[in-house]
Amino acid sequence: MNTTGKQKELFELIRERSFQYGDFTLSSGKKSPYYFNLKPCMMQAKGALLCAHLSLDVINALSSRPSLIGGLEMGAIPVISAIAALSEVQGCPVDGIFVRKEIKAHGSKARIEGLMPDESLKGRSVLVMDDVATSGASILKAAQVIRDAGGVVQDALCLVNRHEGADALMEKARIKLHSIFDAEDFAPGRA
Repeated sequence: MNTTGKQKELFELIRERSFQYGDFTLSSGKKSPYYFNLKPCMMQAKGALLCAHLSLDVINALSSRPSLIGGLEMGAIPVISAIAALSEVQGCPVDGIFVRKEIKAHGSKARIEGLMPDESLKGRSVLVMDDVATSGASILKAAQVIRDAGGVVQDALCLVNRHEGADALMEKARIKLHSIFDAEDFAPGRA
């Protein structure tokens, strides 16, 4: 793992707050001897800031900077909010949106949140974000809703890529998947 100071700090926070060994069933239904629950890291002040910094490093290095960052509720929301806030502080704002898993039954009944009633995704570049990529189903679901609303999705970003199908699924959907860490970075003896 080639790391910067911020990557090392975030790596240690994830390992301390968000990585567990045990017997887990993933959202894909697969069994795993380890689990990433990044919410304790993303919701901690230092963790949120580091996630935002490192994500913005990736976003700013893209050949075509997105105008929005979006993702499926719940995993993507904390990091999207942190990225949007930090991007404003850095003077190069990128706004956030999120995709509901299901249309809410009340209020505006919006599937995509974060837009004003007169705003549209039509023709806008949207990077799809998730905390952990395993099968890639959550990223693809968000990307499909965004594309159906007229958004252009060419890139996706996750904090940790488990490399359990997401890469192939994204390639098939013509989406380039970027990650801050690979799950194998957290294997014993690798840090």
